Amino acid sequence: MANAHPNGADRAAPPHRSIMVNAYASGAPTALPPESQELLRRRERVLGSPYRLFYREPVHLVRGSGAHLFDAQGNDYLDAYNNVPAVGHANPRVQAAVGEQLGVLNTHTRYLTDDVVDYAERLTGLFPAPLSQAIFACTGSEAVDLALRIARHRASAPGVIVTRNAYHGTTTAAAEISPSLGDGNPLPPYVALVDAPDSVRGAGPEAAEREFLAQISAAIERLTARGFGFAGMIVDSVLSSDGLRLEPAGFLTRAARLVRAAGGLTIADEVQPGFGRTGSWWGFQRHTADAPGFAPDLVVLGKPMGNGVPISAVIGSAEIFEAFGSEVRYFNTFGGSAASIAAAGAVLDEIAERRLLEHAARVGSILLSGLRDLAADSERRGRGPRIAEVRGAGLFLSVEYASDADGTPDPEAAVRMVDALRERRILVSASGTHENVLKIRPPLVFDDADAARFLDGFAEASAAR
Repeated sequence: MANAHPNGADRAAPPHRSIMVNAYASGAPTALPPESQELLRRRERVLGSPYRLFYREPVHLVRGSGAHLFDAQGNDYLDAYNNVPAVGHANPRVQAAVGEQLGVLNTHTRYLTDDVVDYAERLTGLFPAPLSQAIFACTGSEAVDLALRIARHRASAPGVIVTRNAYHGTTTAAAEISPSLGDGNPLPPYVALVDAPDSVRGAGPEAAEREFLAQISAAIERLTARGFGFAGMIVDSVLSSDGLRLEPAGFLTRAARLVRAAGGLTIADEVQPGFGRTGSWWGFQRHTADAPGFAPDLVVLGKPMGNGVPISAVIGSAEIFEAFGSEVRYFNTFGGSAASIAAAGAVLDEIAERRLLEHAARVGSILLSGLRDLAADSERRGRGPRIAEVRGAGLFLSVEYASDADGTPDPEAAVRMVDALRERRILVSASGTHENVLKIRPPLVFDDADAARFLDGFAEASAAR
């Protein structure tokens, strides 16, 4: 039976969301060595309950290199999850650039300096017109917060549309549009929820798109009727927290046209798919092949931008930024600092010189076809958990589990696979509206040997379940 959602479409409510799927249960017994168990006790005492650790059996890490992480005993873990070190853990070029800059000058953007201008020109040159200006911050959450301020200032209204299991950050404004943070994170009535297109359940991708667009139209009407007005829609360009919803290509462009027709701005959240993750510079480019010249109104960047050095940005047009900046003064002490810009420039150098966009597309294709072959083989043999679908774009992949042919979500299977892979020293996580989707998102330097190791481990873990 459908439940009426005060801030979303009248849809069947998803099950209770865990505070964090795939989390270590505080106080649970572990097989960690004594020194790691003591570190765990100290951590829980001083960091407190809001923090979470990954995995039923936490991993005590001491160093990283490329796509590999090493624990306190020297064991090598294959990192198939962390997209922040996009050009590899402990990247030498990034390390050298930051160290050199710290020895010269590290100050904010209220002085005239060369590096931030050079980088902004280089970065905005990677976007289509009219996206020609950048505002820098420190984190993706800060950038999302700023993008919301710009959209709401323009509309003089707070109403925003997000997908039902979206994650956009942890500031107050970003948390208000992040339903995936759990049932204890209430959403205000001026945030309307829509379901992401679902290629597993329903009548296929085209029907899912029609339903998605219909929900957006209805959400705009609800927000307006309730007196909140409509500022726009913010969507992760690959809908990663909703389970990596990619098809049919172009649906986000068609959704953006609805938003613009209603006077709102479209904000592309590229914090996860940006900087080459999908085999293109930006995730939204998957949706513009049939719409040349189309671009979102605002783009939010973060996570991999500095390979672990905090830096983020909002990219927009001169027209939109001028309308905001003429009335609102914005400043961020550390956003765009010289050391952060040095890291960000080094990341662009690495992506370009190592041809990591092409690399992500090629290795991602190997993983995608390999996972689909394993899923088909498992189905034929009737062994292992049931895989409903394998999806992917570049080095962003997902494996969705269902308990039957109708697509009934199987979150337990996903969490069991996460732990089974962790036992084989392969690190992934789980996500999705129903928490039944493996999230596979390695550093862009993940190579052929890493892909082979991952697929072998995945096959073993599947057979063991």
